Amino acid sequence: MLDQFALSQAFGLLFSSFDPWIWVIPGLLIGLVFGSIPGLQISMAMAVFLPVTFGMDFLQAMLFLTAIFTGGAYGGGVTAILMNIPGSSSSIATAFDGYPMARQGKHNEALGLGLAASVVGAFVGYILLLLLIGPLAAFVLKIGPMEMVVVVLWGLTLIATLNDSSLPKGLMAGAFGLMLSQIGMSTTGVMRTTVGNPHLLDGISVVPAMIGIFAASELLRLRGGSYLVQDETQRDISLPKILRGVAQTFRHPGVLIRGSLIGAVIGAIPGVGSSVANLVSYGEAKRTSKTPEIFGKGAPDGVIAAESANSSSEGGSMTALLALGIPGGAATAVLLAAFSFHNIIGGPSFIRNQTDIVYSIILGNLGQVVLLAVIGLLMLRVLGMVVRVPLAYLVPSVLAMCAWGGYGITGTIAGPLTVAAFAGLGWLMRRNDYPVAATVIGLLLGRMMEGELVRTLQISGGRPFAYLMERPIAMGLFVVMILVLVGAPLLKSLRRHRQRRTGA
Repeated sequence: MLDQFALSQAFGLLFSSFDPWIWVIPGLLIGLVFGSIPGLQISMAMAVFLPVTFGMDFLQAMLFLTAIFTGGAYGGGVTAILMNIPGSSSSIATAFDGYPMARQGKHNEALGLGLAASVVGAFVGYILLLLLIGPLAAFVLKIGPMEMVVVVLWGLTLIATLNDSSLPKGLMAGAFGLMLSQIGMSTTGVMRTTVGNPHLLDGISVVPAMIGIFAASELLRLRGGSYLVQDETQRDISLPKILRGVAQTFRHPGVLIRGSLIGAVIGAIPGVGSSVANLVSYGEAKRTSKTPEIFGKGAPDGVIAAESANSSSEGGSMTALLALGIPGGAATAVLLAAFSFHNIIGGPSFIRNQTDIVYSIILGNLGQVVLLAVIGLLMLRVLGMVVRVPLAYLVPSVLAMCAWGGYGITGTIAGPLTVAAFAGLGWLMRRNDYPVAATVIGLLLGRMMEGELVRTLQISGGRPFAYLMERPIAMGLFVVMILVLVGAPLLKSLRRHRQRRTGA
């Protein structure tokens, strides 16, 4: 399965000198900073620093850019845990349980859980890529719009699980998000509910909306308090407690491995990526848990599932780039630009003729994951200080950062206005016990679902169910989804019934 000669050459390229590693640590730091600032996307950081790679050799350039990618994947989870601000759409599910843990004074443990899950997830993703890049390339080639419809539908099923107190409220919030996703020009060229506003032609920008409904609305709710963590004795940034969180991660091996595998597989599907992977992983962790009622209230399993899938999807997204020359998302599109700068074209011929370079990139990324564990621990001492800042200073400064992040995404006043509108919407929803996360999921996945459905209908000639029967991968995914959605609750109810009978 592995080309032993090419593998030995890859080790020689990476470890014969220190040159390939010079830019890795700066790349990880850049990724951590950009990932943790609302509105600054990982792909934006990679694009900003792309010109720096002109003077580097190809391997050095790839390790620098992928280090930004690796650091950013974890950086987004730090602010999701500490301030309920997902640094990117791939960290949405991290906030579901990470932020409640922080509010309970368990921010150190939550940060440790997130770091360990990210490191293990990324490691698993790249190990799978190293071992299975050939078969994965063949698998990715068979992925079409029907398969993507099933995967996105799987992500949408999480909506029904986000409000234990009232399922109708969760479904209504999700349906509202789906309705919002339909604003703007459709994939078939039809204009919908733009009310004559040119800023709505492309629909509602997801990142400013996410910043507003998650972060700004929570800050509005907190404005009368004193600190994020009320108990003064629990506001410390403790390395032993962070390490306790790291150790706690490995007490949940099933959640960790399942999340990593889900992230690697879904991340390999072009156009889907980590945004869906961490939602699906979180949903499966909750569905298969013996204590699903604690999810959303500070469950360690929720943080582990979300962060492991988020990070392992990075290795999956590299599959299409290396094996097929197809970018799976914005970040890998920047990597593809770096390929072209060095006159290299990804695809089967690249793997066949330059296997040593392919292995070098993958092994280099495995090395980055180890460095992330060290740098992450050091940076958490600084990033975690936010819990010691009085809310009187924190709330206005972070609100200003949210508005600036919204402007940075859109480049127009529409960004800050979207942040403000969704801040008010999120505040009203929280007051009336509607899950804001369900609305974000509907908004995030609705437009994607619509596009894939339209393409499926076009390809199938208006016969989607007959077409589904002709697509074995889509059919297999659909059957697995149904078994998970229906089978897991049935098994749990049967187990509870047996326990009652045994107890009686």
